[in-house]
Amino acid sequence: MKTHEVRSLAPETLHGHFSAELPPTLAIDSGDRLRVRTLDVAWGRFNHDRPFEAAPPYEPHDQERDPGHALTGPFFVRGAEPGMTLEVRVLKLRTAPWGWNRAGGYPSPANLSLGIAGMATCHHFWSLDPDAGTAVNQKGHRVRMSPFLGIIGMPPAEPGKHSTTPPRSCGGNLDCRELVQGSVLFLPIPVKGALLSVGDGHALQGDGEVSGPALECPMEDVELEVHVRPDMQIDLPRARTPAGWVTLGMHEDMNQAWVMALNGMLTLMTEIYAIDRAEATVLASLVVSLRISQVVNGVVGVHALLPEGALEGVPPRA
Repeated sequence: MKTHEVRSLAPETLHGHFSAELPPTLAIDSGDRLRVRTLDVAWGRFNHDRPFEAAPPYEPHDQERDPGHALTGPFFVRGAEPGMTLEVRVLKLRTAPWGWNRAGGYPSPANLSLGIAGMATCHHFWSLDPDAGTAVNQKGHRVRMSPFLGIIGMPPAEPGKHSTTPPRSCGGNLDCRELVQGSVLFLPIPVKGALLSVGDGHALQGDGEVSGPALECPMEDVELEVHVRPDMQIDLPRARTPAGWVTLGMHEDMNQAWVMALNGMLTLMTEIYAIDRAEATVLASLVVSLRISQVVNGVVGVHALLPEGALEGVPPRA
């Protein structure tokens, strides 16, 4: 196992779109670790000592080439092939000392639905204390942080440039608040070498991410351990988190998204326990929760959560 550090936030380590044609930042082996920094979603300058003001823009930023979220990578993983699974262990997440969020002021679908599109933008700026795990804004409001990466993902197999906004089966903008430090995310690999990218740091987010942004922030220290799993074949993301097992569904139709998430959970339960799908459904109705990951990315995200220790006495599958 080797640890690779990418501390420089330079044009050659950053991008704002997904593409299988992007040159890798570096190549790693299965089992290696990555320690990286990330910019905030809006490409603010990383070093910013006035947290209650908007960060100056990162430069140089080619907005035509990179119109989406600021991502670090991509990382080529040797031995990763389409059809295999990429296991990403989230070992450490430390925020930078500033962040922001906002609502209203422009005609997004969420703002229009909530009747705030025509109102002046409500913009909150936050001072983050990663040691204390707290954040305070310019009005003195205080929250307890629960950091995670909104984006951990790979490009689709189709050629060309792809938006960073919608979540996909191969990951990307999942915006699932359960993927905190200590989580293990499993993603189906779409392209040779995986071409893993990460970014969109969130210091805190509620299920739904209802205003559009979460508490957006750069990440000072992200440590990941990456494994290629040729023994695992999955169609959609799943994760083992401190809260329990999570399966994810994403679709323009929320009814389709929750069915995808629950189908994934039922499949997972039959893999873990010596039960059939009907019995898994009976038990899921008692202990599995369906949560709205996000409603603001065009493609809705829903995740199913099976809490740790929720089922006792159910025989494990041999």
